[in-house]
Amino acid sequence: MAVVLVDGTVSAVSSSSATPSRVAVTPGSRLVARGRQIFRFDTFGDEAFWGGALQLNRAIAGSKNGGVGPGVSSKTALAVGLKVDATRIPKSVAAAIKAGKVNLNDPKVTLALLKLNAVVGLRGFFHDSRLTSVGITCAVCHSTVDNSFAPGIGRRRDGWPNRDLNVGAITSLAPNKKPITDLLKVDEATVNKVLASWGPGKFDAELFLDGKGFRPDGKSAATLIPAAFGLGGVNLHTYTGWGSVPYWNAFVANLEMHGIGNFDDDRLANAKQFPVAARAGFAHVRHKVDLITSKLAALQVYQLSLPVPHARNVNRAAARRGRAIFDGQGRCASCHMPPTFTDAGWNLHTGEEICIDNFQSSRSPTFRYRTTPLRGLVARLKGGFYHDGRFPTLRAVVDHYDSCLKLGLSSQQKSDLVEYIRGL
Repeated sequence: MAVVLVDGTVSAVSSSSATPSRVAVTPGSRLVARGRQIFRFDTFGDEAFWGGALQLNRAIAGSKNGGVGPGVSSKTALAVGLKVDATRIPKSVAAAIKAGKVNLNDPKVTLALLKLNAVVGLRGFFHDSRLTSVGITCAVCHSTVDNSFAPGIGRRRDGWPNRDLNVGAITSLAPNKKPITDLLKVDEATVNKVLASWGPGKFDAELFLDGKGFRPDGKSAATLIPAAFGLGGVNLHTYTGWGSVPYWNAFVANLEMHGIGNFDDDRLANAKQFPVAARAGFAHVRHKVDLITSKLAALQVYQLSLPVPHARNVNRAAARRGRAIFDGQGRCASCHMPPTFTDAGWNLHTGEEICIDNFQSSRSPTFRYRTTPLRGLVARLKGGFYHDGRFPTLRAVVDHYDSCLKLGLSSQQKSDLVEYIRGL
């Protein structure tokens, strides 16, 4: 795809692809490559929901480009946490952006970026240059960029949680929320209130199952977007251990992204725990054409291949002392066992065991919290810690466990422990 500048905006005019460098190809590398393509660009047919049903494409385009409203400019897209893959922007256009010759307040630029497939995790579908639909991919939540070109624009970092992404704000732009209000049996004002409560970096995967938009204390029921790396050898996925990695990928692709596939989980037929899911028939989803299941193996292989990032500038002496505390007095390794830094096997615990409430665990069929793998915390520093970000810093987490487990750690020991965990 090539682009040209027209009156300070960017317009896509043709398609082309670069010739990849020749590398050794093995069955494993082919599967990883296929998984990467799926992770980054496959919507599983969910454009039928995000575009066809919610009509989000019309809000993005704006009334001047065949849609409705003011449209979504590139500045607005970046402000709500969407990211741009700089490697898909032609050099001439990148230079024009740097020189301030591209009007980033014009929705036409957003449309051009969608034509280039440069908006991370957001796929545009066009007919005669008109945006006819839009879909999302795994990367919209579980990939970010290194900001090497500009804030929000750079090289992809697959697997990193996008803690800037405001899913609620983006969804609230949809001109037609009737599919959501009908599913939840509430009015649009209630839906908008729930979406507004999420904020950056959070999403509520259980909302479409139990209809609980808020905790009993009035706070949002949304949880932090998790990382998609560091899952090798980890038994259960998600904060509350819903299932394995391929299970959760199937769950999300079918029930959250609203892709077109087949899915079974008898637990969702429990009308007492999951009234919305039971009513909607989410326990047994069937489509004549399945655009999801055949892709789960490659998707899992790619996720397991993702490197775990490490923090820089770690104080090695402090980290060595911290490791001794982690393995000893701090009792961290009793659950966060190396090398996965989660429990080996069935890695679930009650809220009472970790001195927190059971609201979120009660929304899972396990009624438990999973021991979160600790590696790569450098990519998860924004938004707080624990499933809902209730602890603003790692030190606050350590303070919590020091009190919960009566560890008797000194201030220096806590600092050393944080330094070790930060560098995992």
